[in-house]
Amino acid sequence: MYPKKEFQKSTVDQFKIPSEWKPKEENRWVIMSKIIPWEEFEEEYAKQFSENKGAPAKPFRMALGSLIIKEILRISDRETVEQIKENPYLQYFIGLEVYENEEAFDASMLVHFRQRIGMDLVNQINKKMVKEAEEEILPEVEEKDEGENQNRGKLLIDATCAPADIKYPTDIGILNEAREKTEKIIDSLYKKTKKKGKSQEPIE
Repeated sequence: MYPKKEFQKSTVDQFKIPSEWKPKEENRWVIMSKIIPWEEFEEEYAKQFSENKGAPAKPFRMALGSLIIKEILRISDRETVEQIKENPYLQYFIGLEVYENEEAFDASMLVHFRQRIGMDLVNQINKKMVKEAEEEILPEVEEKDEGENQNRGKLLIDATCAPADIKYPTDIGILNEAREKTEKIIDSLYKKTKKKGKSQEPIE
């Protein structure tokens, strides 16, 4: 069933956003914003700037957040700015407190963001996030395993430690084994050829 509705050309003025709207906790950008330790690394980011000279720099959360948005969505610098402009969740993710229907920064700023946030800083942030995730998850796993049978054998993660009756190409024993079998084949063929040679008359 498709309910018929009188067609009306909609306008921007007719479109309304509820005044009580606020970001939902289960949104992926809201969840990610809680995981990333923004404040912890902001001081290190601020060391690149002078306290008295130059124009005010964009906050660390805006710089890193916009780069994360670009990588996750796999879009260009210009499209990143447009997406942030149109999406209140992305504006919340980069640290804006109020939705603004305008560009938060020029697309050219992403070039500077990439220069200022090097791989060393990104690696530090990743390690911190992993460590905090482990500290948060491990206690829950340990609590869940209490009372359960702990004797479950051993799990070998490293494939090089996995027990298997196989030989690797670098094993010199394979070469020796091939040599021995080849010699047996040659000896067997030689004996058969020799016997046939005795029974046949010599060719003049």
